[in-house]
Amino acid sequence: MIRKSFFAAALLLITVSGMAGTIGNGMWSPNGCGTEPPAPAIDQGSVDAYNLSVKAVNEWQKLANTYNTCLINEANTDNAIIAKTANDAQARLRAAIDKINTDVTAAKAKLDKQ
Repeated sequence: MIRKSFFAAALLLITVSGMAGTIGNGMWSPNGCGTEPPAPAIDQGSVDAYNLSVKAVNEWQKLANTYNTCLINEANTDNAIIAKTANDAQARLRAAIDKINTDVTAAKAKLDKQ
């Protein structure tokens, strides 16, 4: 339960602080990649139309690869930030739990001696 809360807090922090991507309605999307290029249609009406279609496909592939690389980079950045934020928060919580348990044990031992 605690891990889920910290994970949710990390997601909220990333969304609010405007890091690489945006999370909303259960979906993640990159911010700095522009729009995903739509795939072109292949025109089989004639040889010239087909050749133009193949040219459009080649241009689209370049755009799609650029978009894909950007998307991967943003996703990896967000994943790293989420993991670090959650791990840091969990470490702080574990330290607080350990400290309070030590304090409780020490207080009990002191009172047991009275």
